[in-house]
Amino acid sequence: MSDTLLRAITNDGAFRVITALTTETVRGAIAAQKAEGAVAERFADMLTGAVIVRETMSPGLRVQGLLKGASGSGRFVADSYPDGATRGLITMPEGQKDVIFGEGALLQMMRTLPNGTLHTGIVEVPEVGGINGALMQYMHDSEQVFSVISVGALFEGGEVKAAGGFIVQLLPEVQDNLLMVMTERLRDFRSMEPLLRASMTPAGLLEELLYGMPYTTLEERPVRFQCQCSEVRVIASLGTLSAAELHELVDAGEMLHIGCDYCGKNYEIQPETLRGLLEKS
Repeated sequence: MSDTLLRAITNDGAFRVITALTTETVRGAIAAQKAEGAVAERFADMLTGAVIVRETMSPGLRVQGLLKGASGSGRFVADSYPDGATRGLITMPEGQKDVIFGEGALLQMMRTLPNGTLHTGIVEVPEVGGINGALMQYMHDSEQVFSVISVGALFEGGEVKAAGGFIVQLLPEVQDNLLMVMTERLRDFRSMEPLLRASMTPAGLLEELLYGMPYTTLEERPVRFQCQCSEVRVIASLGTLSAAELHELVDAGEMLHIGCDYCGKNYEIQPETLRGLLEKS
């Protein structure tokens, strides 16, 4: 089943809900980063969280999530684009086995606005609640929207079997009695693992979350693991080097090998290409 997400709203305008399946997206990003163990599990949550935040607040904008572990224990980057393409990056000190949450751990969410500027919000990542708690705090502090978020991944034998998540947002029209009903219902959805074990689809999860509440599905959108790198982008980045630096590379007369940190793809740049950049500079 292809990764996808659904956006819906209750017919009374009380709740907005997004449900997502991100299994292949998470699997691809983890494989590209060669992540294992606890690092892979937390990285999976970060990827799904970035997708859900983008689709919730900025479906037409690029959203990046940056999680910095406490005490320099490492960091995650999750990069999600309007067309559903998502990638990620892990940076860990040598010998470090996990990214530490708690005091000093920070989550920064950034979205690129049409004019090129960044809208940024930063919150702490709690030791209890982890990425879910940080994402909910971000939505409350930066977006002023009360939200319940749950993301998760199911691993078996070190491999991703399923990944996904949801967000339920309270809209201004919500009534106290409906809020109480939803609050009680969400107690049964604190962890994504049982839902993933049940092979719950985005549509099935939507039905469970909004059981007994008439709702309208607004949109279905694809999600996938895909890097944004290309030979054109690599050459463009080389074009920012100084003339002296380009001269040095040209004089070496060797093919230049440049690897993408996100997907691991290797690009081979011929000396003639470098010479052409030098002539333009």
